[in-house]
Amino acid sequence: MEKILVSLAEAKARLSELSDLAARGEEVVITKRGKPVVRLSRVEPARKPVDRERLLRLTAPMPVQSEDAGDFIRRLREEARY
Repeated sequence: MEKILVSLAEAKARLSELSDLAARGEEVVITKRGKPVVRLSRVEPARKPVDRERLLRLTAPMPVQSEDAGDFIRRLREEARY
């Protein structure tokens, strides 16, 4: 994917086309006096909020790990060396 650079004056004339390109995932950068000032990009859909109660119900039956995650990974790395 190539970055598309356009001047502010050109962007005014081609806004509809540039917005279509950005919506398809192209990187469109608008410059003013040769310096980048604005980037057009596609809008990402909003994430759904986490249902805390549902998450708690899902994880409640899972056993609690006796070992800290960092210690676990460290132990795995050490064991893999030998």
